[in-house]
Amino acid sequence: MFYYLSEYTELFSPLRVFQYTTFRAVFAAITALLICILAGPWLIRKLTEMKFQQPIRGEDDLRELAKLHGKKACPTMGGLLIILAVVDATLLWARPSNPLVMLTILTLVWLGGVGFLDDLAKVRQQKSDGMSALTKLLFQIGLGLFVGATLLLDPHLGPITRQLLVPFVKAPLIADMGWWALPFIVLVVVGASNAVNLTDGLDGLATGCTLTVAVAYAVMCFVAGNFKTAGYLGVPFVPGASELTVVCAALIGASLGFLWFNCHPAQVFMGDTGSLALGGLIGAIAVMIKQELVLVIVGGIFVMEAVSVILQVASFKLRGKRIFRMTPIHHHFELGGWAETKVTQRFWVLSVIFALLGLATLKLR
Repeated sequence: MFYYLSEYTELFSPLRVFQYTTFRAVFAAITALLICILAGPWLIRKLTEMKFQQPIRGEDDLRELAKLHGKKACPTMGGLLIILAVVDATLLWARPSNPLVMLTILTLVWLGGVGFLDDLAKVRQQKSDGMSALTKLLFQIGLGLFVGATLLLDPHLGPITRQLLVPFVKAPLIADMGWWALPFIVLVVVGASNAVNLTDGLDGLATGCTLTVAVAYAVMCFVAGNFKTAGYLGVPFVPGASELTVVCAALIGASLGFLWFNCHPAQVFMGDTGSLALGGLIGAIAVMIKQELVLVIVGGIFVMEAVSVILQVASFKLRGKRIFRMTPIHHHFELGGWAETKVTQRFWVLSVIFALLGLATLKLR
């Protein structure tokens, strides 16, 4: 909304600052941060009054960890705060007419709604099992199909979306995937959404890792949306992608603000309301700027968590043996004697390293 103030520079020349993406991105981050800090206590109080408490798995699932995690009595659905902050900051500081911006907002709200229904079912039943996995998956696939079809049918974005690029290589591995790009897009969006959901198991873990990923993708969105910079670095130029920098900045501010209440000991959990939405948003942005496979590097923590679950399930079904003490892998380290805060902080460090490695792929081509 504030971008349109730049149209009145003839009346007041300093208004031209609203043309600059970097200026609006900084203030989007500040706006989202302030929304979280100011609205957080009220939301936590309301969620507590409504008894929207996160159901904690019992000893059958958590075993020794039940003694630690079973003591937590925090409200869930705190992801509503992140969604509110990101959407409001984006609408204020990005160009609302930008189709990529609107697509990211739709992704965030849609998956946030799915997560909210899942959390609501858990609260009402007071069980860790909420909405059926198949139902959630169908909602996620539906969103992925819509995002993919919208990009592929756009006359300007379609040719770029059909390309398959790999890190460290300038030329596309596949110049035109045709409509095979659609299932690939669905895989990225659904995979990212579920990977962040699996990571959300310790105080501040998913929030902190989302923060570092958002920083990395803010840089990549700025590069992809600048014709000269994209050409110099040999990455695809995506018209309108620079506005996604504002969205990523809003996510950075919202993550910082939510971390204020979510760091150990947490006052609120984001729940599936937040984790499904944040993962899907990151996946959608990666698809839009053609940095999908780089997400495997930048979101290395999310990949570790998801792969650990896949390997554990496969090993138990095929061999009858477990590879890890417990999955997702952050519980493996807890059972190994690491304190919850140590696991979280070390995963944050790894997340920063992964983000830097991902950014290095912009130059190493």
